[in-house]
Amino acid sequence: MSEDRWNTVLVLGGIRSGKSAFAESLVADAPAVRYVATAVGGEDDPEWLARIEEHQRRRPQSWTTEETGADPARLTELLSSAKPDDTLLVDDLGGWVAAVLDPARQPNDDEADVAALAEAVRGCAGRVVLVSPEVGLSLVPVTPVGRAFADALGSTNQALAEAADGVVLVVAGQPTWLKNLSSRTAVAPAPEPVVSAAAAPRPAPSVTATPAPPPPPASSPTFVTPEADPAFVAAPVAATVVAPTPVADPVPPVADALGGMTMSLPLVASGLTKIQPGMDLPLPDSDAGPDARERLERIDLPGAGLGRVREAIEFAAGTQETITPQPWSSVRVLVISGRHGGGAAAGADPLDAERRVAETELGIGLLGRLAGQAGADIAVLRVRSSGAMEDGPVTEGHAVDAALRQGWQLADEAADAGRDALLLAGIGVGVEAVATAVLAATTGAEAAATLPRVLLPGGRFDDNAWMVRCAAVRDALHRIRQEPRGAHDILREIGGLDLAVATGVLLGAAARRLPVLVDGPLGIAAGLIARDLAGQTRHWCLLPEAGTLALVKQGADVLGLTPVLELGLDLGEGANALATLPLLRTVLGLAAALPVHPALLAEPGDDGLSDELAEETGGLDDSYDDGIDEEEPTTVLPRGFGNPAPDPEDGAAGRS
Repeated sequence: MSEDRWNTVLVLGGIRSGKSAFAESLVADAPAVRYVATAVGGEDDPEWLARIEEHQRRRPQSWTTEETGADPARLTELLSSAKPDDTLLVDDLGGWVAAVLDPARQPNDDEADVAALAEAVRGCAGRVVLVSPEVGLSLVPVTPVGRAFADALGSTNQALAEAADGVVLVVAGQPTWLKNLSSRTAVAPAPEPVVSAAAAPRPAPSVTATPAPPPPPASSPTFVTPEADPAFVAAPVAATVVAPTPVADPVPPVADALGGMTMSLPLVASGLTKIQPGMDLPLPDSDAGPDARERLERIDLPGAGLGRVREAIEFAAGTQETITPQPWSSVRVLVISGRHGGGAAAGADPLDAERRVAETELGIGLLGRLAGQAGADIAVLRVRSSGAMEDGPVTEGHAVDAALRQGWQLADEAADAGRDALLLAGIGVGVEAVATAVLAATTGAEAAATLPRVLLPGGRFDDNAWMVRCAAVRDALHRIRQEPRGAHDILREIGGLDLAVATGVLLGAAARRLPVLVDGPLGIAAGLIARDLAGQTRHWCLLPEAGTLALVKQGADVLGLTPVLELGLDLGEGANALATLPLLRTVLGLAAALPVHPALLAEPGDDGLSDELAEETGGLDDSYDDGIDEEEPTTVLPRGFGNPAPDPEDGAAGRS
């Protein structure tokens, strides 16, 4: 088994080192986990029972528990009989070694038991995480029994470390990988993005039916700032056109990077960090979101509130770490264009896809118009074509690593350029079928129920092409049924390079605390894969519009993404989110500008609202005077949202 596949991981650590919690995080996103408990005895030890109960409370209700108890051969049987879609967590091997050394089993060939277990780990068809105490750093036990246990456990750890794909040592809750899961093949740094030298947007040329020129050989993103389209922008509002700022030196020297902040390390070129499972990325503020939702229930609105768009406000509050989040003012649209071969491309028109990519590079077309309306700039990245997933691996392992790193670099460059949000878009061939295969492989979803129909120009459906795509997904899943289901494995076997770049974007955005708006198959599939590398990534993703695809809805449900709107838009990946962006900005601005209702802030603290929240929301104190004569009703015209102040010399002042 190659080093970049993760089928089995051995987690080592001392007592109370956090090894069990880290091991649980590696399988937290699995649909189902079989927890194998090896503890023996302890029924009369309250402290030991309390430890077991603590572990039980951490396990999700969907997990099942199996106890090997005093029969160490039971663990070997479980591993040998595991199926490819099984996920097992063994905690821990100290209990298993204690059972092996039980005097009641002697005389016994203990070394044969260890060898059998190592062979079962090496040949296990499912995914296995084994937890084991690391006893080699402590004092040599003073009793013969203690020395026998330490020696046996040390030998067991060595045998399993050799058999496992990855080995990690957890000290004080911090994991250090001793045997990496990702490929160690040296990867050259991704090329620097080519930034358009023109600061002003180019005029929109006429689009004809002539096929677009072939893609450039280099996979460098093309940055364009679309022109504000008068047909989409109502006067007197004009879209702000800001050319992307080139990054003069995107990769600081390694010596400088060692003294920088953790999340600013130059991952792509320096190699200080590897993209591998178990990455510890930041999370949004867990308090700001709920506090912002609480504030929305108190702001000065005449109606019942903002409805479902509160989801976007709570998301923005968490990612901005404030209860009054501001609208995203500088958004970058990342358009990833890739092609997939084989049955995944059945019914697709590569020339039509290329035309749309070329239009986007010029700042025109659907994405260009919507981006111009929103004042967003666009980065278009063409990636190398991927093979047919039903025939074999669609790309190489080292190419997957390079694509992940380039995606991370794109997120880094957006953050360095001052962008406050990313919007992931895709224009390609065969992406829907590949995303369906990823959803089925990672969650067990029924491919035929989620594969989108093949839509042709004019609103017609090609059901024959759909059946070809469905067969390709079926054959690909059958081909990898015995293969590991790690992130690198899925990308290499069926995902391809466009999906790898998108996954890297989500990881890099989470590392830079940058929110990402997703709305289509590419973004959802990337989210499903990214969660295997770092579960925190999904908390930085927002689904603005549910769309019409069952693939997107089911994948979003697995990721825990609740759509903000359900308008039934089907404009293509990225366009749905861009179309709703102005509304989300308006709602964010409104929620931040409106104060809490005066009746709820007569005296901060008396109504259950904290002084800090009252101060931050612009609350009113006891001296507040609304200036309204209670004896006579007064009509007050709203200002600040399109209604100018009345001119005192205007005789019509005061009329609506």
